[in-house]
Parts: sequence; C-alpha cells; structure tokens
Amino acid sequence: MKRLIIFLLSIVTLNSIAAQDYIMCEDTCTHIHGLDMSHYQGDVFWETVGANSKMMYVYLKATEGKERIDEKYKRNIELAHHYGLKVGSYHFYRALVPQRQQLHNFMSQCRPGDQDLIPMIDVETKPKSMTDDAFRDSLQIFIHLVEEAYRQKPLIYTYTNFYNKYLVGQIDKYPLMIAQYSQNEPRLADDRDIVMWQYTGKGRINGVNTYVDKSRFLGKHGMREIRFRHH
Repeated sequence: MKRLIIFLLSIVTLNSIAAQDYIMCEDTCTHIHGLDMSHYQGDVFWETVGANSKMMYVYLKATEGKERIDEKYKRNIELAHHYGLKVGSYHFYRALVPQRQQLHNFMSQCRPGDQDLIPMIDVETKPKSMTDDAFRDSLQIFIHLVEEAYRQKPLIYTYTNFYNKYLVGQIDKYPLMIAQYSQNEPRLADDRDIVMWQYTGKGRINGVNTYVDKSRFLGKHGMREIRFRHH
C-alpha cells in the first residue's frame, strides 16, 4: 500500500511539473509569444510587461457587440505602444446585434493609425435562438464588413470545439487563432492550418496581478503574417 501511495504521489508531482512547464512555455522554447488583455486584468504595469523580452505582441479587447467599449482599452493601447509591444485590437462578436452597428462600435476604438497587427474577431458564442446557418451567415457578413473597412483580412479567434461544431469550411480564407488549453497543439476537424495557438488562460507575467491569456505562433508562422498594412 505504501508503494502504491508513493507511486501515485510521484505521478501527481510529474503532472504538476509538466503543467508548469506548459504554462511557462515561453521560458523553455523559441516560439514567438504574446498576450491577450482586457479590463479583466485591471491596471497593468506596462513598463514591467514591456521589459519581458519573451512577449512580442498583445491583442487588446476594444469592443463588444453594439456599444460596449472595454474600459481599459485606451489606457492599455497607449501604454503598450509606449513600452514597445506590437499591438492589435479585437472585437467580441454578438450574433444577434446588427453587424453594421458592431462595426461602427469597433471602428470607434480600433483606429488604423494605432494598430501594428491586423484586427481580430473573437467568436465563441452562438445564440440558442439562431439556427447554425443563420449564425454562420451573420458572422460572414460581419467578417466581410471588417475586411472591407480595414482593407485586410481579420484574424479569427475561436476555440477548437466551437470551430469544429460551427465553422468548418466557413472561414477558410482567414487566419486563425485557436484556443485550446492543453499541452497538445490544437488540431481542427478539417485539418485547417492554424497561425496562432492560445495555449493557456491561466498564464502569469510580471506586471499583471491576475491570470492572462498567452498565445504563440505555430509552425513557421510569424509576425509578418499579422502585421497591419497601412495603405
């Protein structure tokens, strides 16, 4: 019995070490890493974050739905720029809200002159009242509006199961950031190429007092692919 207890404790210890290594991937690998931030992180000490040489970029929540504006967005984008990070902005999509109203909300905050990275659309909820086809049509309209407004294809953020259930074959022309909080790189049902992987929602970094979402590029993908083109 004693040997069994020791064996089980050793497995728990090894799993804990593995989980820590996974969350702290940026300390043990050469991938290009970055962060996603919003008001949930509170007041960020951007000078400290900017001093972390492993973090190359940050996506900041700008807006959500028709009129919600992230209360920390203006402060975050100003200071993230000031302390040397490459910055992009994202909109949290609400399928029941008219698409043009969402676009106007996003454009009121996500000004092209402030962007280093292409805009990102966060897609992770589908209203129960909408059919799958209606949801997909709604999203397609919004994606095209964003692409037309910014004159470049937006990055689409979603998570593995959501993509597999609703988005297979629907957004093939657009780069993907996929959230999957595990030690295994995400793989989609249609084997779509994935540009970026958000690998944890419980990352830690000096300068932020809460958990942060961390992501990295996959394969041979790199910063050039998500650079905002200023026409």
